[in-house]
Amino acid sequence: MTTENAEVTPVFAGLKVVEIASFIAAPAAATMLSDFGADVIKVEPPGIGDPQRLLSSVSPSPAAPGNYSWHLANRNKRGMSVDLKSEGATEILKRLVQWADVVITNFPHGTREKLHLGYEEVSAWNPRVIYADITGFGDAGPDAGLPGFDLTAFWSRSGLLAATRDAGAPPTSPVWGSGDYTTATTIYAAIATALYHRERTGKGANVGTSLLATGVWATGTLVSAALAGGTPYELHDRNKPVNAMTNAYQSGDDRWFMLAAKRTAWPTLANAIGRADMLADPRFADVEAIAENAGELAKLLDDEFRSRPLSHWSDVLDAARIPYGVIQTAEEAAADPQLRAAGIVVPIEGAEDLELTVNNPITLRGLPRTPSRRAPDHGEHNDEVLAELGFTTDEITQLREENAIPAASPQETAK
Repeated sequence: MTTENAEVTPVFAGLKVVEIASFIAAPAAATMLSDFGADVIKVEPPGIGDPQRLLSSVSPSPAAPGNYSWHLANRNKRGMSVDLKSEGATEILKRLVQWADVVITNFPHGTREKLHLGYEEVSAWNPRVIYADITGFGDAGPDAGLPGFDLTAFWSRSGLLAATRDAGAPPTSPVWGSGDYTTATTIYAAIATALYHRERTGKGANVGTSLLATGVWATGTLVSAALAGGTPYELHDRNKPVNAMTNAYQSGDDRWFMLAAKRTAWPTLANAIGRADMLADPRFADVEAIAENAGELAKLLDDEFRSRPLSHWSDVLDAARIPYGVIQTAEEAAADPQLRAAGIVVPIEGAEDLELTVNNPITLRGLPRTPSRRAPDHGEHNDEVLAELGFTTDEITQLREENAIPAASPQETAK
C-alpha cells in the first residue's frame, strides 16, 4: 500500500524529466518517474497534440466518462505545446535539455535527428543527461527503421501471440496497450540503472529498449528453449491438457476459473471436492498415471465443477490451499476489493469524470508516492516553463509570433 509520510522526500524529488513522445510506452515510463516525485514536462506538437489524448474516445476503447487513458499514461506532468519544426523551437528544446536530467522519446530515428532530438546533439547540450528511447524493433538489423506497435512488435513478432492461443483457434487480438505498459516498465528500469551509473561516474548515458525486445523477454522461456533446439509444445487444449490440474474449468453458474496446481496435489484436490473415491481409480493412482490420463481426469473434473456454483468452489479451494484464479472481466477486476486494498487502484485528483486510476506496479515500502493528479491540458504550462527556462515575456511573445508555440492557453491566460 502507499505510504504517506510528509517527513520523507519522494525518491525522485528534484529529478527533471523532459518527455517528447506519443501514445503509451514512453509517456507511461515518464509517468512512473512522476509517481515517485520527478518533475516531468511533456512536450506535444500543436494541433491535437499527443494522439493518446483521443484514445479513450476511439473504438475499441471502452466508452466511458472521462479521458481515462490520457490520465493513466500522463498524470502528474506539466504540459507544453511546441512546434519542434519551427526555428525558434530549437532554442526551447536546447534549454529544456540543459535543464533536464532525463530525456525520453520514441520518435523514429531520422525524424528525431531532423528535430534536433538525436542523441549526439542532445548529449552535446548536456553531457550528464540520461537519454532514453523506445523503438519498435531495436537499433540495428533490417527492420530497425520500421514502425512498431505493441500488437505487431511486442505480441506478433516475439512469439507471444502464437503461444497464447488455444489449439484449433486462430490468433486473436490481445488487449491493446498491454505490450506498451510492459515496455514502459522496461525503459523505467533502464533509466533507473543509468541514474545509478551517473551517480557513480558523473556521466550521462544513452539507454533504450524496443517493443520486440520486451516481447521476447516476456516469451523468454519459449524463445530460449527454441534457441536450445527444444521441440515446440502443442498449443493448449483444455479437453486434452498436459496437466489436468492446471486447466480452465467452468462452475455451475457459468463462471470460468483457472486451476493452477501440480499433479502431486491431486489427493488434496480429490478430498477437497468430496471425491476421495477417485483416488482408488488406477487411472489416477500416481503422478505418472495422472499425466497419462490427463484428458479423462479433465472430463471428470469438468463434470464435478459444473455441479456447484463458483462461490462453493471458491470456499473449497481456498480452504484446501489449492491455487486457482477466477477469470474476471476488466469490469470485475476494477471492482475487486483486493486492488484497492493493495494500492493497485488509487484515487486521482482533478480529472473530470474520473475518481480512480491504475497505479504503476512498483512498490517502495516506507517511501512516499506522489498522489495521482490529472494529466495536463494541451500547452497548459507553456508560459510557466518558458519563464523557468529564462525566456522573457517579450521572447515568449516572439515565440508565439513565430508559431513556435501556440497562443496562450485558457489556463495560462487566467494566471
